[in-house]
Amino acid sequence: FKTGSWRGTGEEAMSERTKDLTTKHHDAEVAKSICPYCGVGCGQLVFHKNDKLVSIEGDPDSPISRGHLCPKGADTFELHTHPTRLTTVKYRRPFGTAWEEIPLEQAMDMVADRLWDARERNFVEQQDGQTLMQNKTVGHLGGATLDNEENYLIKKLFTGGLGMVCVSNQARI
Repeated sequence: FKTGSWRGTGEEAMSERTKDLTTKHHDAEVAKSICPYCGVGCGQLVFHKNDKLVSIEGDPDSPISRGHLCPKGADTFELHTHPTRLTTVKYRRPFGTAWEEIPLEQAMDMVADRLWDARERNFVEQQDGQTLMQNKTVGHLGGATLDNEENYLIKKLFTGGLGMVCVSNQARI
């Protein structure tokens, strides 16, 4: 055994064909990232080549995940590149039976209009002589990957500006 070991895992176990094999990301650039699917913060390595995503894998240098990913994190590449992934806004009108594509700007305007309309119709300034300044008809459920600063701003905007009392975060569920 010149270059291998008694286990047969070195060059002695390779054919000429297997010696020439390379990984799918052997000449790709890599960027370190964090998995976006929960609050744990597992490390990911994002491989890209020629402005195209090549692979996403667990980062062995991550002190949190040590190269391992859960099923959601392990499927990050597929979730971003699958040919049937939705990339447009779909809307189904009330009592409608079919989905239609609408522009993102229109969808954002619809959400903003409905939020403001709900606030205008249901905002309670006072009740039984007490100042309330609240709206109990609209809520917000934040994602687990929001950081403290983002959650702070959401809480300030939705409770202070819109009077929402139903503000929660998926991370605690």
